[in-house]
Amino acid sequence: MVKVLVVNHDVDLADIEVDQLRRAGYEVDQCSGPTHALTSCPVMQGLPCWQVAWADVLVYDAWAAGNADRDLIADLRAAYPGKPIVLTSAGMELAWTEDAGSTGVTSLAGATTGASLAQAVERASAGTTAVPAS
Repeated sequence: MVKVLVVNHDVDLADIEVDQLRRAGYEVDQCSGPTHALTSCPVMQGLPCWQVAWADVLVYDAWAAGNADRDLIADLRAAYPGKPIVLTSAGMELAWTEDAGSTGVTSLAGATTGASLAQAVERASAGTTAVPAS
């Protein structure tokens, strides 16, 4: 079973994503990431994270690191170079995601829940970052 870590600054949206991925057959854990008020994110400090190490695929909200989303991806790539990442952005496109595929990031903008999220995780775990045409 593919293990997925969902990191989202919006706890309610994260709960929905976790539930939908579990229903799709994934083993899922959740973290509020770098914006968590009580703990600092080890990844943003260049340190290993047991939750990231546990997961086969990472589902990160682009806003989980505030305005440091590119830094977060770079830090994840440095610590976990082969780890598939699905970068979600609810409601809007990110200007820099056009080069995300070259870093092995599957970008998912707009509706980040439901079948589209499960499909993005499937593509990421299979090593296919391209989003099929609708």
